Amino acid sequence: MSDLVIPAPSVPTLPTSTGGRFPVRRVFCVGRNYAAHAREMGHDPDREPPFFFTKPADAIVADDADTPYPTETERLEHEVELVVAIGTAGSDIDPAHALEHVWGYAVGLDLTRRDLQAEAKRLGRPWDMAKGFDASAPIGTLVPAAGVDPTAGTVELRIDGEIAQTGDLAEQIWSVAEVIATLSRFVRLEPGDLVMTGTPEGVGRIERGALLEGEIVGVGRVVTRVA
Repeated sequence: MSDLVIPAPSVPTLPTSTGGRFPVRRVFCVGRNYAAHAREMGHDPDREPPFFFTKPADAIVADDADTPYPTETERLEHEVELVVAIGTAGSDIDPAHALEHVWGYAVGLDLTRRDLQAEAKRLGRPWDMAKGFDASAPIGTLVPAAGVDPTAGTVELRIDGEIAQTGDLAEQIWSVAEVIATLSRFVRLEPGDLVMTGTPEGVGRIERGALLEGEIVGVGRVVTRVA
């Protein structure tokens, strides 16, 4: 019997505004980082530090490609977010120096099987199949960190041209610097890691065929159609 040959996996990449491609290593996500969103999900944002969950790198949908509607859900929901791309490794990072580890920023969508997440919460089970499914992270073009202010800027999502979510980066409970510093106490951040930094209020249902257009002033856009 011949030996099994397993091909090396391809590395997901994101386009950059400088004309290159950014290889993605891991995707971390921050939960409930906007007070109004935490309240709309039934939680008190003043009582909890940042917590994290993950998506696999190959969950990324890049280059404005269509996003397939996932199986095993009757309630797919949208969450528009600022995405941080790590360019310099570090652990136990000082918040005062955290932004020095950032290569750039993008706009992303944390797609969620909300019905599966609700059931997982009820049963005290992990969220993996609610958050980390195939094509659950459409992300736009990365722009270099220089010139981007991650502490302020309108965050908006339109569905078929109508505003579905709107907020501001200034409303984040934990700043980008604080998020990076906190996460780096749990794992050593490496170049290629992405951090999705939470969503403002207004999350809601996505129907098949919907055109999603997310934008953050000073950062850029993400566009995808849910096929």
